[in-house]
Amino acid sequence: MSVSDVTTEVVDPVPGAEAPHLPRDADLVQLLTPEGERVEHPEYAIDVSAEELRDLYRDLVMVRRWDAEATALQRQGELGIWASLLGQEAAQVGAGRALAPTDVAFPTYREHGVAWTRGVDPLHVMSLFRGVDNGGWDPVATRFNLYTVVIGAQCLHATGYAMGVQRDGSEDAVVAFLGDGATSQGEVNEAMIWAASFSAPVVFFCQNNQYAISVPLERQSRVPLHRRAAGFGFPGVRVDGNDVLAVLAVTRAALAAAREGQGPTFIEAFTYRMGAHTTSDDPTRYRLASELEEWKLRDPIARVKAYLSRSGVADAAFFDGVEAEADELAKRIRTGTVEMPDPPGTAMFDRVYAEQPPPLAAQQAEFEAYQASFAGGGH
Repeated sequence: MSVSDVTTEVVDPVPGAEAPHLPRDADLVQLLTPEGERVEHPEYAIDVSAEELRDLYRDLVMVRRWDAEATALQRQGELGIWASLLGQEAAQVGAGRALAPTDVAFPTYREHGVAWTRGVDPLHVMSLFRGVDNGGWDPVATRFNLYTVVIGAQCLHATGYAMGVQRDGSEDAVVAFLGDGATSQGEVNEAMIWAASFSAPVVFFCQNNQYAISVPLERQSRVPLHRRAAGFGFPGVRVDGNDVLAVLAVTRAALAAAREGQGPTFIEAFTYRMGAHTTSDDPTRYRLASELEEWKLRDPIARVKAYLSRSGVADAAFFDGVEAEADELAKRIRTGTVEMPDPPGTAMFDRVYAEQPPPLAAQQAEFEAYQASFAGGGH
């Protein structure tokens, strides 16, 4: 599958519905237009080498191919569910590559692109969605925490961690990833109050993909999300979330401010969820076919490819090589996922506590006895 292909089921427009348009206000930070042309911004200049540009393109392609393979595996019954990032690759790769090696990320359940940039093996994410474990990666080694399904809860975790970093005298920074729908959650607002009050070194990175499942943005907020930050007492920035260079520049600046003691920043990455909320969702029930067509023209990978080609930074051999590498990744993901062994039932009792307390030990013994009662009984 070509990285420029976006397969999305479309239906007839819903009467009275309108497609979300890219903001025209001066707040939007953009460094690479949808047509692949470089533009300058007075506050967010960025200097990237030809090698870095090629690496960013490779990241985007690999992450999209991973996502496509995972979606296919779920449809074939190999995963319980999958939360696609299709369309949001630039927001995640740009933010992930802005992190310093010792910075810490607190994800939701869709940050596969950030996981990729932190060196997490895709199969360790796949095992979570297959139900084999709760996430196979080491959050200490990768500086990338386990996925959080409870909407917005990771923002409290990130803020508390950032306050600890601050008191330890460390120069590390923290990023809390969230979606536009999470901004309506109490945990997120509480986290931003605490972060502002203590000038915690945390960046709230909101991927505004226009929908909180089926609820459009205009029903969630009367003002652009980044402007809410002013009410908490810290800066808010809106960036073109389909522009990997702009996201990289804005996130780097926010992290630098956090490390310098300037406190938190709220980043609104204005993007679009091209697929379903999860594989259990049917987006054709609540959004327009014309939206998809409009956002396809802003594809985050196509614009980077156009810029690389136009500027002579990459040639056809490079693009073919990346596609071949993506094919190999897809094969590894498919084979590795299908061959994952099911864990024993007793695994649910492991790693709940550092030292197992008596009540849990009793529950495990009862469970083992119950399982043993079926042995040889033909059940």
